[in-house]
Amino acid sequence: MDYKRLTLFAGHYGSGKTNIALNYALWLKRQGLRVTVADLDIVNPYFRTKDGEQQLKEAGVRLISSDYANSNVDLPALPGEAYSLVDDRSACGVIDVGGDDRGALALGRYVPAIREEGDYEMLFVLNKARPLTRTVDDALEVFYEIEAACSLPFTAVVNNTNLGPLTRAEDVIAGERFAEELAARVNLPVKMSCASEKLAAQLQNKVSNFFPIQIMQLYYMEKEGTSLGKINL
Repeated sequence: MDYKRLTLFAGHYGSGKTNIALNYALWLKRQGLRVTVADLDIVNPYFRTKDGEQQLKEAGVRLISSDYANSNVDLPALPGEAYSLVDDRSACGVIDVGGDDRGALALGRYVPAIREEGDYEMLFVLNKARPLTRTVDDALEVFYEIEAACSLPFTAVVNNTNLGPLTRAEDVIAGERFAEELAARVNLPVKMSCASEKLAAQLQNKVSNFFPIQIMQLYYMEKEGTSLGKINL
């Protein structure tokens, strides 16, 4: 699979972009590259790249995140060292962009440098199973809102259709068809289809550019009658 020096993941809340960003960073590291991950998600306090900090550290991947990540403070504060990600061209960078157009606004300050270098991918992570992206028209609305907010065009689509632990191979295959339909509308390719590595055998030769991922912990769900609980997906 081809890669650019900078890879940006953006999408609707619950699309799974953070989990994919973490896995993609680890994949780049396995290619023998220097890798830095930047968490620009200043909106979602529930699952951030910070949650995978220990695993990234053990793999030798540098993490840049807000001092407020994983705290009770949710302020739009980005670390100054995030600029090093676009300035230091000796390392590959993976950027987890905030969900939807509000989160994408934080990327704006880095866009001039990203455009100047021109060695980037901006990937739209799509989960057909999410309530607000179940039709192509609805998903395109999110797509265009993010592009307008960050002033950086998407370059490809990522199929990440899933139902958490209930995901079947058929769901991923249907998600790829959905992603291809959306991608055709905006004249972009589908870069890859993601799913748990547990489904790898079932999806072999069934989807194009299958990218097996390890499902990180610390996702959240609203449990009936309780506060936010954490589960494995």
